[in-house]
Amino acid sequence: MSNTEFSFLPTIIGSVPHTDAKKACALVTRYLKDIPTWPQLPKKRIQENMYVQYSEGFPGAVLEDNRFYIDTSKDYSKSLEALYLAFLNDDYSKYPMAKDHAEGLYALLEQDKLSPKAVKGCVTGPLSWGMTITDENKRAILFHEILGDAIPKFLKLKVAWEENELKKISKNTIMFVDEPYMASYGSSIAAGAFSKPEKIVEMINEVFDGISGLKGIHCCGNTDWSILLKTKMDILNFDAYAYAQSLSLYPDEVKKFIARGGCVAWGIVPNQMAPLGKESVASLKDRLEEAMAPFTRDGLSIKDLAKHSLLLPCCGLNALTEDGTEQALKLLTELSDVMRKKYI
Repeated sequence: MSNTEFSFLPTIIGSVPHTDAKKACALVTRYLKDIPTWPQLPKKRIQENMYVQYSEGFPGAVLEDNRFYIDTSKDYSKSLEALYLAFLNDDYSKYPMAKDHAEGLYALLEQDKLSPKAVKGCVTGPLSWGMTITDENKRAILFHEILGDAIPKFLKLKVAWEENELKKISKNTIMFVDEPYMASYGSSIAAGAFSKPEKIVEMINEVFDGISGLKGIHCCGNTDWSILLKTKMDILNFDAYAYAQSLSLYPDEVKKFIARGGCVAWGIVPNQMAPLGKESVASLKDRLEEAMAPFTRDGLSIKDLAKHSLLLPCCGLNALTEDGTEQALKLLTELSDVMRKKYI
């Protein structure tokens, strides 16, 4: 596989409704033979929540009574010093993910007979993590004078450790930085570092510096895509099912992104039971082609766009039932086959 020419191969974000990691992995590897993803199990325990999952080892981290927060009232100077030392030495071995924080990752690593074209992982982005994780007074840690700057450095080490583990499955890695909070960009709650485009780019790029393979950004809402397109990302993943129009407002930026080898990951399969039950491969194909159409005017060929495309559900699958998850994966892989036969 050269660069980002995925030609509509399917993969997923990560979260599933399962509580049995082996069962979840069996489903992933049955349907996603080319690009498996380790399944996140947020319904199993709080440690698998997408924010808590990557929080282990952060200075002042406290998990008690199913609440996770950063205690800034106690002395965290030694752990902060250790973090900066590890960051300066690129020593990600100090910041692993324990099995109870990522059981699906360990279950995927135990699978044998996998020979994928690539393997996908993810980390919560610095903005979303920093705006969601709070201190003991419920203030977003992103706004903390000292610890706010430590967030991207910490997540850089986390994603580097995770990618290194995934390389045991395939030398070709795809690591998504998940930034759902970017859907709030421009609102009154987005203040401080979150309101400055250049700061957003800088923080995401700092996390990207921990990734040696392909770098993706996932945002499942409407956002200012021109900001994210300024980062070092190789793959832009968005909800093409509900927000196709949001990306079509940036045709020139997307064309430049494709021209430099970028890939669009179309989140086209719904992740709620009601809309999922109404869709078929034919209806999703129509919807996908409609979402792609604005980018194939003025010079970008449908073949070029098709080559630089991945297919995903619109977001995580944990809101579905286990049967619904299989239905979504079946639709996704069948749609991939249809699009590949038509355009590749």
